[in-house]
Amino acid sequence: MHPSQNLKPEWVDIIRSAAPDAEQAGKLQPGQLELIYEQGWFKFLVPQAYSGLQLALPQMVRLEESLAWANGSLGWVVTLCSGAGWFGGFLDAGLAAEIMTNPQLCLAGSGASTGTATINGDGYIINGTWKYASGAHHATHITANCIIKNGGQTVLNDEGEPLILPFIFDKKDVRVFPAWKYVGMMATGSDAYEVKDLYVDKNRCFKIDPQYTVVNEPLYRYPFLQLAEATLAANLSGLAVHFLDLCIPAFDERMKNPRLTEQQKAYIKQLLADQTILLNEIRTEFYEAVDTSWGNFEAADNNGLQEVSLMSRKLAKVARESVDKLYTYCGLSAANPDTEINQVWRDIHTAGQHSLLTFES
Repeated sequence: MHPSQNLKPEWVDIIRSAAPDAEQAGKLQPGQLELIYEQGWFKFLVPQAYSGLQLALPQMVRLEESLAWANGSLGWVVTLCSGAGWFGGFLDAGLAAEIMTNPQLCLAGSGASTGTATINGDGYIINGTWKYASGAHHATHITANCIIKNGGQTVLNDEGEPLILPFIFDKKDVRVFPAWKYVGMMATGSDAYEVKDLYVDKNRCFKIDPQYTVVNEPLYRYPFLQLAEATLAANLSGLAVHFLDLCIPAFDERMKNPRLTEQQKAYIKQLLADQTILLNEIRTEFYEAVDTSWGNFEAADNNGLQEVSLMSRKLAKVARESVDKLYTYCGLSAANPDTEINQVWRDIHTAGQHSLLTFES
């Protein structure tokens, strides 16, 4: 299935028409955000008990691929911010009901453990700086991982390693500052943020572990690793499909070049056909793995989770390589930062740097 089949044409128009301004501003634009709020895309994984969509993983991953196909930055922001909404399955129920019923809910954050949470009475004192918080500029709340401290001592977990736990903060308590200076994903607003000497109650801390699930639904028992791998791979897939779509008019223009021989023209056409077939074959295998794991992930054997990890990395690799094989033949317009095809090329090479999908195994 082509990713476009999951989106109304008018949605795609809203998303893409605002993309140049979003790149210039370094964040999503009001029309794009209005559409996201209207469709509840930031609430893909928020529990239904808190007015979320609580989508099944196979449905959500397909939608995220479609949004990334429409625009890389918007797809990435929805994926990362809706992914943080999954934490609603682990948050204190009273706090989650207070936070997540907001119709404009957006949770940004970082998985890096670059902050500390020092035990203080019934709460913690938070200090730290974190990078790469996609969607931070329009977030209502920010999440962060912190190393737990007791006085001057680091608290250790059962394995004797530093205890690291996630926290959720109100946006007003966090300072966001410019730090995203990369060639792609420019509209994600993936800037840095800082928290200084902030006291939070203990209910702002939670544990991502099936035994600490507050909402007893399969979605919140599915392993976080495979959920993250699958959603990120779907973004690279959507970007690759978009690039291949744009190769069609680009190659049609190249066919007019009188310096190209018939053999060269045939080669370019065949290369696009081959890469399209390859990408779609891997996409099919990827979705089969995701669907299988969703039905079997709690089984003792053959739960399909390792296949999700394998196919996520394979899809990411094929997506990157297919784009690179075709880029050479797209003409100088593909190197012009003002063109859509160049934007997609920059986005996939920026998103493709994510550490979860760098290696095949």
